[in-house]
Amino acid sequence: MNDESHHKTQDDTRAATGISGLDDILCGGFPRKRVYLIEGDPGSGKTTLALQFLLEGIRLGESGLYVTLSETKDELTAVAASHGWSLDNITIHELALPEEKLTPGGHYTFFHPSEVELGGTTKSILAEVERVNPARVVFDSLSEMRLLARDPLKYRRQILGLKQFFIGRNCTVLLLEDRTSSDGDLQLQSLAHGVVMLEQLSPLYGAERRRLRVIKLRGVKFRGGFHDFTIEKGGLAVFPRLVAAEHGNQAARQSYARSLASTGIHELDQLLGGGLTAGTSTLVIGPAGSGKSALATQHATNAAQRGEQVAFFAFDENIHTLLERAEATGSRFPEYLVSGHIKLRQIDPAELSPGEFVHYVRESVEKDGARTVVIDSLNGYLNAMPEEKFLVIQLHELLTYLNQKGVVTIMIVAQHGMIGSAMQAPFDVSYLADTVIMLRYFEAFGSVKKAISVVKRRSGGHETAIREYKLTANGLVVGLPLENFHGILAGVPQILGGEKDNGRES
Repeated sequence: MNDESHHKTQDDTRAATGISGLDDILCGGFPRKRVYLIEGDPGSGKTTLALQFLLEGIRLGESGLYVTLSETKDELTAVAASHGWSLDNITIHELALPEEKLTPGGHYTFFHPSEVELGGTTKSILAEVERVNPARVVFDSLSEMRLLARDPLKYRRQILGLKQFFIGRNCTVLLLEDRTSSDGDLQLQSLAHGVVMLEQLSPLYGAERRRLRVIKLRGVKFRGGFHDFTIEKGGLAVFPRLVAAEHGNQAARQSYARSLASTGIHELDQLLGGGLTAGTSTLVIGPAGSGKSALATQHATNAAQRGEQVAFFAFDENIHTLLERAEATGSRFPEYLVSGHIKLRQIDPAELSPGEFVHYVRESVEKDGARTVVIDSLNGYLNAMPEEKFLVIQLHELLTYLNQKGVVTIMIVAQHGMIGSAMQAPFDVSYLADTVIMLRYFEAFGSVKKAISVVKRRSGGHETAIREYKLTANGLVVGLPLENFHGILAGVPQILGGEKDNGRES
């Protein structure tokens, strides 16, 4: 099936929401001519989602009706204006109670209020649908209907009646529910063809986090689980949960595995058995100040020098500090940043959800064509997670995806402590990485030195030696194997068989 016919089929069977990420989760949009429940606490984005749904219908030439009991037309117009939208082509039907019914003298004296108000409300809705004959309808909100009904049985009967009425018509309906009832209304969920739940979370520090989940969608496939989203100027931006298996291409993966990417330092390439393998991930681990970022910057610069695109995500350092460090080692990193071969993005963990970060990584690979991705560091990535136990799961999916795309991924982890057995990593992800490069401080001849070694490489052989590692004004220097020392990784080595030049400053 070509793209054009596929798009046409999707248009015929699905009502696109106008939110690309949500349409991805729904595999094209809501199946047409059905009734859907959109649940969420106040402020979670239900109204914005509903307006985008109707505006997308207008763009596609479908009429839309917004029935509101909870907000006035002026309030809806203000919400739309904040996103740069116009609601001129959408019919808005207000069902707010007349002012006289809200005054003390406006009490009912013969009929029960629910019989008068709910019956009149339902009739008004049906009459407006008959008049407008819309393809898309939003009802905001069911909580007001529940208050009018007062009796749970009467309320559910009215909702069932509304559903049966809409089923006989050629329209797709969103029912908004703000979950103000004390006990979750599972019977209401059972009446709807599909249920989408929006959540707004308040972490102990940082901005609020929003996520959504499709609880059910009868008879069709959708992507389950929680998906992060934000509300920006222009509406909801939804970031579908990454499922690496959906992007697998074994033939491409095997071809990528045959190519090696040089770091630009001959001795480091020797340590790595020729360089970093395309379609693999590399973990650079070591204490603070040992040169982890400098190593990642070196490889990124060499990749850019080959004409490749590089995506560099900085969690821990600001861009100014990173550039200063690169210039101090004579790196051409700033030059390639200006040329656009390296795209550097500063990440604030307190303001960014994990799903949004994964979206940026995917965008850099799929749209910008990045062949190298640097995450500096996973410590900062961990801080962006709501719970630590989810880090490894999401990171596994991200690395699998990047490997399938043939990307060289470099991850940095800062260890706690400086020297010796007291050094610890905040988490262990070494088993996820294909290659592990370890940096260490050690003391020798009255000086603090740095050492580098490759302790793991899945995609081929590598050098097992430990070499001295220096940061100089002319770049990174990887020295000869430290054959005359024992206990370097412990931080306090012993000299074996006398002194050798490779342990002294040249």
